[in-house]
Amino acid sequence: MSWERYGGLRAAIAQLAAQIMYGEGVKQYFTAKRIAAKRLLGQTGVRGLRYRPRDLPSNGEIKDALLTLAEEIEGEARTRKLFAMRIAALEAMQELEPFFPRLIGSVATGHVRSGSDIDLHVFAHDEEDVLTHVRTLGWTHEVQRVSIMKHGRVMEFTHILVPDVFPIELTIYAPRELGIRPRSSTDGKPITRLKSSVLRTLIAREHPDEWARYLANGEVPGLEEILELEDDES
Repeated sequence: MSWERYGGLRAAIAQLAAQIMYGEGVKQYFTAKRIAAKRLLGQTGVRGLRYRPRDLPSNGEIKDALLTLAEEIEGEARTRKLFAMRIAALEAMQELEPFFPRLIGSVATGHVRSGSDIDLHVFAHDEEDVLTHVRTLGWTHEVQRVSIMKHGRVMEFTHILVPDVFPIELTIYAPRELGIRPRSSTDGKPITRLKSSVLRTLIAREHPDEWARYLANGEVPGLEEILELEDDES
């Protein structure tokens, strides 16, 4: 099979990996690119054909393909959803102010797509303080503890999953981590991490009309339509 029509094998893998992440709920670039490579090479009918490391696209290439796909499918609805998710994030951050919340991920960068959630970092000496606060707020939640290998050692992270209007995931860090920006698995650069005041400025700049309406009457334009689409996709 010739890959030139797709821009080469590397580009074809990136495009299929993006489709897998968008349509099949695969969240990890690492997993998606390998599934895509195996599927594409399986279509050649050549037994034993393998991909080489240089054939695999970077996480950034897959991310670009994923954003292009989301824009093609979702159009203007994606912009409306981004505003709604940023407002939901801002309101959640106001409730979590004692724990210095920081917004990360697609809602911070503007790269939301179907299946995106709101990712917040919170900071506390004792995770039980955050859990008690979440219970006091009356938020339905689930606690998840995950161990990962980082910097050559096993580290344990506590996540609080909140099934709100849009799913919210809180990750608890020690206060000493507040001034440290983790690096992105996509490009290796420090991640975008916004405090609430910066998020307000961002919303006012990128969504001026919608922000004015929200300040005037608390309205989030098109929210019901957005939620109906979310229900249809789930």
